[in-house]
Amino acid sequence: MNTKPYKPYGGRRSRLWLKLLLAVILLAALVFAGLEVYIAVHSRTQITGQPQTMVIFGCQMKKDGPSVLLRDRLDAALAYLEGHPDMAVIVTGGKGNDEHVSEAQGMYDYLVAHGVDGERIYKEDQSRNTWQNVNNTMDLMVKEGMDLTQDVILVSNGFHLSRIELLWDRSRNVRLSGETYRDQYISTIAAPVSHTPSAVQMFFREPAALVKSALLDH
Repeated sequence: MNTKPYKPYGGRRSRLWLKLLLAVILLAALVFAGLEVYIAVHSRTQITGQPQTMVIFGCQMKKDGPSVLLRDRLDAALAYLEGHPDMAVIVTGGKGNDEHVSEAQGMYDYLVAHGVDGERIYKEDQSRNTWQNVNNTMDLMVKEGMDLTQDVILVSNGFHLSRIELLWDRSRNVRLSGETYRDQYISTIAAPVSHTPSAVQMFFREPAALVKSALLDH
């Protein structure tokens, strides 16, 4: 006599859950790929209009100077500034818990050591993330009498530029809402990524950061 309890056939249900799981994985992969394409499209140097101010976005400062990623940004900026000695420069980035000076101060010191006139460098040294970088920079521009409609150059590593441009447009449009103003040309300088581990890390990190900024940074 068969005493085993009756168990209904679950094969079809198991296959349904497997299909749903595969569909979710495929959708996530497509979204990730789309974000990577968007980031890659914006990861380039493009100069348009007549830029009057350069904004260099900060990255980690080490005890012996700028980190590799930050040095990449600064060297890319210096290459452009050689032909534009009168351009105003804003360096933006606060002091993290593991940093001995603010990123803005570290960038200022590096640029001056490489021949840039310190009188034309403005320091924004309170920011802790990209959204704060953007907003605090615009506050500084207003304080210093700079026109928020002037053409600007934004400098960072290529992977970072899509998020910077998104937030720059958003912050500027909010500040100038209701006013009549001309279009602003936003130029970009895409610094290379010399540190391979950072390049790999940012390949996976930046899509999530872009989504977070798009949804939450207002």
